[in-house]
Amino acid sequence: MKTCLILIDAQESFRQRPYFTNADVPAYLNAQNALIDGCLASGIPLLRVFHVDGPKTTDNPFALESGHVRPLAELKPFDAAATFHKSRHSALVGTGLEVWLTQHGIGRLIISGIRTEQCCETTTRHASDLGWRVDFCLDATLTWDMQHLDGSVLSAADIKARTAAVLKDRFATICSPAQALERATGLIA
Repeated sequence: MKTCLILIDAQESFRQRPYFTNADVPAYLNAQNALIDGCLASGIPLLRVFHVDGPKTTDNPFALESGHVRPLAELKPFDAAATFHKSRHSALVGTGLEVWLTQHGIGRLIISGIRTEQCCETTTRHASDLGWRVDFCLDATLTWDMQHLDGSVLSAADIKARTAAVLKDRFATICSPAQALERATGLIA
């Protein structure tokens, strides 16, 4: 089954947000770069999705005008088979991604990027509902702590665990980068 990697919102824009911390960034980058390297070595197409939203001003980090809508500096560079800009949580809404995937005969998606519980999870659910098989590379996603309604902290680790629990066997197969690459190259189903 033809597979591609969708790298969602792994962009410098997030460094401009007050919640951004580097705590989990090294582990994320190790996993994400391993996935990129593996896809490049296996001839798996890599797609890049950037979140572009809000006022078109230089002070909005998600506006093209800001200069922050570009890959995270530490990501392994690659030539994307295609790049899409989205303004919604799902990378499949209004971007042309669905058309590209269909035209290229893609049957399986590897999902990675930022934020685990938002754009990565939403794209995964949407893709599954549209009929794609989805491998969700939890280690190659990144998020940050959030607050419960009562003000207590919901840790990034708990957010990732929750995302994995709700996606597993319903919307996606939860994979490490190595497992996703094995599945994509036909070594395991």
